[in-house]
Amino acid sequence: MHDAPPVAEPLAGEREPLAGGLKQRHLTMLGLGGVIGAGLFVGSGAGIAVAGPGIIISYLLAGALAMLVMRMLGELSAAMPASGSFSVHAERALGRWAGFSVGWLYWFLLVVVLAVEATAAAQIAHGWAPAVPQWGWVLIFMIVFTAANLAAVKNFGEFEFWFAALKVGAIVLFLGLGLLAVLGLLPDTKAVGMSNLTGQGGFLPHGWSGVVSGVLAVVFAFGGLEVLTIAAAESDDPARAVGRAVRSAVWRILFFYIGSMLVIVTLLPWSSLKPGQSPYVAVLDHLGVPAAGQIMNVVVFVALLSALNANLYGSSRMVFSLAERGEAPRALLKVSRGGVPWRAVLASVAFGFASVVLNLEWPDSIFRYLLNAVGSVLLFVWGLIAASQLRLRPRIEREMPDRLALRMWGFPYLTWAALVAMGGVLVLMLTDDEARPQLMWSAAATGAVVLVALLREVRLRRTSRHTG
Repeated sequence: MHDAPPVAEPLAGEREPLAGGLKQRHLTMLGLGGVIGAGLFVGSGAGIAVAGPGIIISYLLAGALAMLVMRMLGELSAAMPASGSFSVHAERALGRWAGFSVGWLYWFLLVVVLAVEATAAAQIAHGWAPAVPQWGWVLIFMIVFTAANLAAVKNFGEFEFWFAALKVGAIVLFLGLGLLAVLGLLPDTKAVGMSNLTGQGGFLPHGWSGVVSGVLAVVFAFGGLEVLTIAAAESDDPARAVGRAVRSAVWRILFFYIGSMLVIVTLLPWSSLKPGQSPYVAVLDHLGVPAAGQIMNVVVFVALLSALNANLYGSSRMVFSLAERGEAPRALLKVSRGGVPWRAVLASVAFGFASVVLNLEWPDSIFRYLLNAVGSVLLFVWGLIAASQLRLRPRIEREMPDRLALRMWGFPYLTWAALVAMGGVLVLMLTDDEARPQLMWSAAATGAVVLVALLREVRLRRTSRHTG
């Protein structure tokens, strides 16, 4: 592969033709909202089942890895803001093949996951209003969020701000009620002490292997933070905005995740929580909150729509950035008067809607293979972020140190530690019977995209020799 161009060259160009309009509060809430989703409210039950109270350590370990990755990405995005974020950084650091591969794989990930979110939200809405068929709800959601993403970017920011605010408010209220219950300060409650943390087999009922399995169950729940750095390119002051948003979002997410788990396993015996059922509902039922299930249904519904909105935004900006660099059809570069890449939005919606149809018609065959193919792509994205940061950080320090507004801690040691941890997660997936097929399918998809990227690289080199 050819060497990447010097850092100064990509930075010298004009700003992308996308409209600014996202404010600091939008970015901060986008970072929070992108991660706080159904995976936390419902999926955390699977982690508790395998780790018991040790799920707290599992979340600490997984959260620490996500925090390191976001610190690296925040450093690069503050120094070199771009709508393609880590795809642009990978191209600058490692060559066109890397930018092409990670950009298209992340786009594919978002439009497939979008189908899961749209279908799950439609199932909840259909339960509330059975007269509207499930596919009708999906169509309504797609139309509404397509319109929101085709409007000015500040409208997207407002949508996401209020969605995220509701989720954050729900978690804060949950933590407040939970703390009062733990201390015995709510009516008809007594202080629970440490009995649920040390009983039922102890704090680590399945030993450290349970904690490790818990990491595998929860690590992918931290995916979604990356959209924050994509959106930063459309803020009024990208370099400052992304630094502030990364700092605040990561710490708050760790607080919300770990605080929630601590409340849940302190208030209830871990063995009473069932995978697939929301541990949040179980706690609210335990506290005697009326209609706890319906309240959580509303929160999960909002979380799903928020993620759908953010994924549609992130996928459109990623494919637009690929088109800017000649890695996607140039027709996708059309920008509206309001600075919105409308063709990129429509292309992402079209593929997203196709994924929804596959999910509705063939959830256990075609769509399951698609979902498996993108299930572990996040680790590939994180790995390339770390590799890009290792290569670009010395160049930025040498050529433009004033752009290092946000620095990675303990460079390069913690970057290497994060890469080793990602390798550890891959090994865990290989040894896990349930995770192994997903890893194999994702590895095949990643290999196919990288092969296409390398073949394009060879063809472009040959073409440049002939024309030169």
